Formats: sequence, structure tokens, C-alpha cells
Amino acid sequence: MSEPTITQDTVARIAPMFRLQWEEAQDCHVLLYPEGMVKLSASAGEILKRIDGKTSLGALIAALKVQFPGVPLDQDVTHFVETAYGQGWLRSVPNE
Repeated sequence: MSEPTITQDTVARIAPMFRLQWEEAQDCHVLLYPEGMVKLSASAGEILKRIDGKTSLGALIAALKVQFPGVPLDQDVTHFVETAYGQGWLRSVPNE
């Protein structure tokens, strides 16, 4: 199966076998899955908590720019989303 082309219009959701949550003991967001847990960096957590199956990548980046003004994050966020797809953490939401 080929990975999707990620564009500003891409709308993603967290893959069904994963669950994002704040883990107090780890002091960070984590992705839980049946075989274990992925400890996320602060920036990865900020990105994934905005992945809701409704918001496009462009809108997600715009929201992050409001929260973190002056930070050039377009390429870093896009790269992370591409990596998350590659890891199987994300799935595309079909266009309706």
C-alpha cells in the first residue's frame, strides 16, 4: 500500500489501533497501542492533539502559528505528519 501524498488539504485521523492521551507519569503525550506505547515529544503531542479527522493540515499549521507566533513550522509539521503516516499512526479521511 502506498503512502498518501500529503498536501495542505490533507485531513487525517489517528489510526484506529492507536489512542493519544496525556500520560502524567511520563509528563508527556503518548500514543498507546496494543503492544506498547510511543512517548511523544512536546511538539509531536501539540500536532497530534489537533489531528481530529476534520481539520486540514493547512488549518492545523495555521492554528499552531497562532499559538507559536514567529516560529517557521510549516516544513517541520508537514515532515512530522509524513513520518506519522509512515509509522502507521495516521490515516487519511476520505473526501466526501
